Amino acid sequence: AYQEGFGGHFHNDNSVAVLRDVPGLVIAVPARPDDAAAMLRTCLASAAVDGSVCVFLEPIALYHTRDLYGDGDGEWLAPYPEPGAWSGGHVPVGRARVYGVGSAEDVTIITFGNGVRMSLRAASRMADEGIGTRVVDLRWLAPLPVADLIREAAATGRVLVVDETRRSGGVGEGVIAALVDAGYVGAARRVAGVDSFVPLGPAARQVLVSEEAITEGARTLLAR
Repeated sequence: AYQEGFGGHFHNDNSVAVLRDVPGLVIAVPARPDDAAAMLRTCLASAAVDGSVCVFLEPIALYHTRDLYGDGDGEWLAPYPEPGAWSGGHVPVGRARVYGVGSAEDVTIITFGNGVRMSLRAASRMADEGIGTRVVDLRWLAPLPVADLIREAAATGRVLVVDETRRSGGVGEGVIAALVDAGYVGAARRVAGVDSFVPLGPAARQVLVSEEAITEGARTLLAR
């Protein structure tokens, strides 16, 4: 989703639950170009060495994204490394990527795909207000990076799951369940897509997660 004017009805959607229900399937969702190249190589290696079946989901709305915080900053771009440098950027299956914004001590945002850029932008605005955020990019929806989730959740005791899929049956349900199963006892809240197909054009904004919803969700957690 998030790619306005692309395709017809139901083309621009986030139907990920059907994939996460397949036992043993590896599901990769890179958010930015440097992760995309490394994760694709990981999937190829996993298939060749372990016989894994991997699904590589690409957030099409980020295809032409160049900037992160402001026009012309180029912070969503990355150079393509020479083959000799590939091992240094290896992304193991089931490992997240963590960004610290501000003090990174107040709230942990767990997200993936399009939610990563939105969460970083929201975290930047909150940092101006003195709120420190850890943004955790899942990168892998199956297997989930559980060890990384537990560590980063415990670091702040406040977790906001930003899930562009639907509230019912979405990725966020699996994240919350993983935290509870591991004994996490802090505060948790979800911001997720509405239980609806994603409509065309500007109407999509009525059902999808927004930067404003992320900021509001984080502030609600901090107010508890």
